[in-house]
Amino acid sequence: MTTASKGEGQPAIRERLSTSGYKLAYECYVNNNWEIFVMNADGSQPVNLTATPDVNEHYPQISPDGTKMAFSVDKGEGREAVRSLYVMDIDGKNRRKLADNAREPFWRPDSKVVGFLPQEYPKFNVMDYYTKGMSFYDLATGKIEPHVNSAKLHHLYNPSWSVNGKWIVATVHAGMGVGHAILLIEAHGDRIINLNIPGCRPCLSPDGKHIAWGAGDHELVAAPIDLDAETPAVGPWRVQIKDPVNETYHVDWSPDSKYLAFSRGPASKGDPSKAGTFLSACEIVGVYAADWNLCAVSAEKEGTLDLSTASEADYFMLTTNGFSNKEPAWFQPRR
Repeated sequence: MTTASKGEGQPAIRERLSTSGYKLAYECYVNNNWEIFVMNADGSQPVNLTATPDVNEHYPQISPDGTKMAFSVDKGEGREAVRSLYVMDIDGKNRRKLADNAREPFWRPDSKVVGFLPQEYPKFNVMDYYTKGMSFYDLATGKIEPHVNSAKLHHLYNPSWSVNGKWIVATVHAGMGVGHAILLIEAHGDRIINLNIPGCRPCLSPDGKHIAWGAGDHELVAAPIDLDAETPAVGPWRVQIKDPVNETYHVDWSPDSKYLAFSRGPASKGDPSKAGTFLSACEIVGVYAADWNLCAVSAEKEGTLDLSTASEADYFMLTTNGFSNKEPAWFQPRR
């Protein structure tokens, strides 16, 4: 791969984002509490959507139609904490709980069903892969149904549903006979495909043509994938985003599949003295990540982008306060 160009002949990415009409939700630790914020795509006008001092909200996931948000809520401290699955309208109204001891929600393409990963054991553990099985919550009926192959799904995290509805992509860690891998799981069957790519936290593009993931602590990658093929496989790496200084995690696609947002900051193990947080790797949900902020880049330029030398035409810091800003989620507001 060659080094990406410096963006000659086109506006800086901030200008392009400011006219996109998109917004991003994200988690942030403010006033000794985790909250979910929403801001414009260029980082302007951040709004605390939850503002709940008694519980901690994380991991916003926006429905494909842009009308609802699923998210996690932690109540309690340490091993006695309970992580629950909630949903609300995109403006914060009509908030309701769907299930307790439930993690990492993800949406079916029709926005009618929220998938989630049940917690492995009743006692809380902050580790991201502390899950067993997979379930689906039907918003219209309130019924929870297990995945047809749920009994064989173990230690998954960060699931994402393909736009064609056929596949769910996720990371597995120390489960299902695999040490660490990114898997395609058939949404309505028992097929499981190891994509044989390094790293974790995959995200499928809204146009169904690409996959992005963290290939390492300091590297994000985007590559083509044919999800309509009999046996989908990842093609040659098209975009590489490297940061030799900061860790990079939680990559997410814009609604038009033209931009990537992600979390960026120094490695740490959190600060468990902060209420509602835990001690573990700072990229994990519920762990305070000091000096972490959100960044956006173009996904259209092929090649390697080194953030330590890149220009403002190629990347833009969406947040700068360092308040453990993580898990960006793009959406197109309904008009």
